[in-house]
Amino acid sequence: MRFAEQWSWCTIETIRDVTPTIREFRLRPETGRIAPYPPGSHITVSLLIDGQPARRSYSLVENGDAATYRIAVRLAPDSRGGSRGMWNLQEGARVEATNPTSLLDIDWSRKSYCLIAGGIGITPIVSIAAALRRTNIDAALHYAVKSRGDAAFLDELSTLLGDRLNVYASDEGARLHLEATFRALPDDAVAVICGPMRMLEAARRAWNEAGRAPADLRYETFGSSGLKPTAEFRVRLKDMDTELVVPQNSSMLDALNGAGFEVISDCQRGECGVCAVDVVAVEGEIDHRDVFFSDQQKQDNRKICPCVSRAIGVVTIDTLYRAEAV
Repeated sequence: MRFAEQWSWCTIETIRDVTPTIREFRLRPETGRIAPYPPGSHITVSLLIDGQPARRSYSLVENGDAATYRIAVRLAPDSRGGSRGMWNLQEGARVEATNPTSLLDIDWSRKSYCLIAGGIGITPIVSIAAALRRTNIDAALHYAVKSRGDAAFLDELSTLLGDRLNVYASDEGARLHLEATFRALPDDAVAVICGPMRMLEAARRAWNEAGRAPADLRYETFGSSGLKPTAEFRVRLKDMDTELVVPQNSSMLDALNGAGFEVISDCQRGECGVCAVDVVAVEGEIDHRDVFFSDQQKQDNRKICPCVSRAIGVVTIDTLYRAEAV
């Protein structure tokens, strides 16, 4: 593990709706202490989904109260149930949460940043934008939403960024042109993007077509985002008479580990590739939701990251697990 999880109990201090489908939660650790954490960090919350314990990760939003965590959760009908579980919580409820961790490094030596957010992907971007502004680094934000009514934290962002905030509401006919945006950036600019999988893939293609260094495009991901609807599917294990059902509200990784076929993992966000397993056969289609594998690797369908990726139909895999001989 690249970072050790430290769990603590938190009380949900306040809840408010920031848009009709996005709800903000402020969690106060009962220890009374929050250690400083870098922008773009997230916490993992333990909650019940359909009566079963589950974990979900949420990015931390810029917060003026150093004694609370601030997260925002979009109610997503096609998710694995985490958003519904969070929305069922009331003020005063107690939940367990990890200490903040981050997989995103900010290069403070750079003078220009391009921030891109799609929908609920705005949550880590708010903190990153605020941190960059505090250090006088030029940061423009491009925020794509269905409508301005769906844009979370718009007033805060307008105050923070002024004319460096660009909002693209699809119901107004506005569209973010990624390639043109990237080509107009200074040579040493860094882009940070958080949004649905289609946006991430489009950004990676546009970044490469603009001739920019791949390492200068940074991702902040959320594993519920895929190209296909989230639905139940089945997993078969090579050379075993075993078929597992992966429910809509669970990951393939959870199903494998729960059945005793332990798969090592780390980030559980589709970023590190530690949990990747071999794909033997596919009867249907794999929905690759990671940002670890390249487009070509995803087309080849030889490996899958079970922490976030899913399938339609049946996928046969080899976890390299072998039962010990008796």
